[in-house]
Amino acid sequence: MKASILAAIATIMLPLFTWAQQVTISGYITEKKSGERLIGATVYIPEKNAGTTTNAFGFYSLTIPADSVTVKVSYVGYAGFSKALSLRGNVTLNMEMELSKDMKEVVVTSKKDAIQERTQMSTIDLPIETIKSLPAFLGEVDVLKALQLLPGVQAGNEGSTGIYVRGGGPDQNLILLDGVPVYNASHLFGFFSVFNADAIRSVELVKGGFPARYGGRLSSIIDINMKEGNKNKLHGEGGIGLIASRLTLEGPIQKGKSSFMISGRRTYYDILAKPFIRGNTKGGYFFYDLNGKVNFKLSKKDHLYVSGYFGNDKFYAKQKQSADQTYSSSFNTDLKWGNATAVARWNHQYNNKLFGNLTSYYSQYRFVIAAQTKSTFSGTNEEYLLKYSSGINDVAMKYDFDYIPHPNHYIKTGVGYIYHTYKPGAQQTKVSAAGYKQDTTVGTKDIYAGEIDAYVEDDIKISNSLKANIGVHWTGFAVQNSFYHAIQPRAALRYLINEKLSAKASFVQMNQFIHLLTNSSIGLPTDLWVPVTARVPMQKSYQGAAGIAYTHNTGIEVTVEGYYKTMDNVIEYKEGASFFNASNNWEDKVEVGKGRSYGAELFLQKKKGRFTGLMGYTLSWTNRQFANLNGGKEYPYRYDRRHDFKIAGIYQLAKNIEVSAEWVYGTGNAITLPIGYYNGPDGASIQVFGSRNGYRMPPYHRADVSIKFMKRKPNWERAWVIAAYNAYNRYNPFYIYSSTNSQGNTVFKQMSLFPIIPSISYQFKF
Repeated sequence: MKASILAAIATIMLPLFTWAQQVTISGYITEKKSGERLIGATVYIPEKNAGTTTNAFGFYSLTIPADSVTVKVSYVGYAGFSKALSLRGNVTLNMEMELSKDMKEVVVTSKKDAIQERTQMSTIDLPIETIKSLPAFLGEVDVLKALQLLPGVQAGNEGSTGIYVRGGGPDQNLILLDGVPVYNASHLFGFFSVFNADAIRSVELVKGGFPARYGGRLSSIIDINMKEGNKNKLHGEGGIGLIASRLTLEGPIQKGKSSFMISGRRTYYDILAKPFIRGNTKGGYFFYDLNGKVNFKLSKKDHLYVSGYFGNDKFYAKQKQSADQTYSSSFNTDLKWGNATAVARWNHQYNNKLFGNLTSYYSQYRFVIAAQTKSTFSGTNEEYLLKYSSGINDVAMKYDFDYIPHPNHYIKTGVGYIYHTYKPGAQQTKVSAAGYKQDTTVGTKDIYAGEIDAYVEDDIKISNSLKANIGVHWTGFAVQNSFYHAIQPRAALRYLINEKLSAKASFVQMNQFIHLLTNSSIGLPTDLWVPVTARVPMQKSYQGAAGIAYTHNTGIEVTVEGYYKTMDNVIEYKEGASFFNASNNWEDKVEVGKGRSYGAELFLQKKKGRFTGLMGYTLSWTNRQFANLNGGKEYPYRYDRRHDFKIAGIYQLAKNIEVSAEWVYGTGNAITLPIGYYNGPDGASIQVFGSRNGYRMPPYHRADVSIKFMKRKPNWERAWVIAAYNAYNRYNPFYIYSSTNSQGNTVFKQMSLFPIIPSISYQFKF
């Protein structure tokens, strides 16, 4: 009996004794030259077959049995780092990595950073240097256009930065800049994004298999982080292009402990056009961006970051007339839109296994369009003003924790709150004339809402072959005396078939408490953000995905995935409705329906070596269904694209010469065309339409090329970049319209937007 009791006690105590022999290695991985912390660097101990990656602030923690081991660190584009340790107790090990100077082929030496090892699927990170090396439209490097090269991501119209992920709409993408939502990410009516690549250090796209820490959108998370700033010395870079110039400066505030980064970009089309605008008419267009960030090392365990973004677009036109001294008139029109964000983040290392990050932020999007006429006649003044405005403001706070108790568990948890102010639309009409005055503002009143969310997830190593990421995300939304909530389960599995190949599967539920009213396909900022109501429910999606991931000896990563996604409570404007006529409630202008999307994706990516590049192919179907549209029958979504193929490559031709090219092909967009005409009672011709989006535009394809000539010196470098957009001058369809030919027959014609467009730009660093 005693022996049995002692055996039971030993069985219980043995794990505790074993655990007592565990030691923890923790610290930060930084770039040696700048002092910036590296996101996603891999820390691997081959003797124990144990590894982890750094979080968004460069922190890692790894608990293993006490022993003599070798710590290996790897990160794409950087020289590998290793250090031998004899572990007898907990160790703080901060490590610095240097950029790789070897142009020759680099073989993956740590399988722990390979794609087949990761639990998460449907996630792609693009190195910022790859983005900056790809051919750029008019010489302007664009983060969102680079993401359009990925499988499962559809572009909008020709040249636009629109992002449509796995059948979702633009409102279903959560675009984060340093953790802050950006509601309208477009400049120049959608042809450029608001993200200045010189200010960015990392870009990640999540299009499925969402971990529990993400919520609020159905289709994708685009997580963009700004540079922290060089802690060691002053550094700058910039460029001069055909339509815009940019400059970024970064450097230490207190060397080794604090730094700053400031980056600005502005177009000068309005300045260049002034000499060519004659007479009484003046007008122009410009946009600008301003990014800023400071960070302070408060102690070994505390760090403070403060960052912000400010950007605006403005189109304006002015006209003045005067006949004599008794009469004069003026006409002004303005179209303005922009974003502003501000964020403060304090992270604290509680111990060698627990890391916390407190975030507080403000985000604003606003849109204003106005037309005003003033006139004076014989001493009498008249004024007419029509002004429309909308927007959304957020104030938020959240606290996130990373807890790594054991190499087999990586736990993330957190809670957050957002206070939303929705401005769905206000229309001001002002009339001031002889004997009559009116100043009226109509529209939906501001809507205030509170959103709270909490999550927990665990990345679990079940065995050497099987890993799982299991979690749950809960969101509550209070608006107009109602409270809505949703529990969203998340699960992802990875089974390692061999050291190079794994099978993956995931299932997620996503909910969204915000809708976007949009009837523009060319990036006009007439987008109205509105919350859920009793009449317009929250959006909901279920997505299942499965696939394989493989890494070749050369470092080429290959993924093949299939997915099926349903979307409930998506909205669309009713026939003939628009954002104008703000006196009508927006709920009366929309239809509520459902959608589904399914398909398969192939992706190859090579991140290392003299030649880098990517290739993606998507086969997909995307449909929508509304009770009062298309007779209640399901129809293809506008951006349903059966085949979508993209390939891009960057080759270091010589030490100072780099060439790059990309080619894209896609099935034409679905459109609605009239199938006949008849004469109405008044003799007017009335169009008869067939099924909604029942026709296809011709296929879209184009090639872009560029060549970069570089010159490097110890303290500076410069580069000339010569590029061509649409290199073989393909006349791609922008839209289709009906016309009448010489015989009086109705014909359809294609409008094309961009022919071949050459560009040249100058880049510099110091």
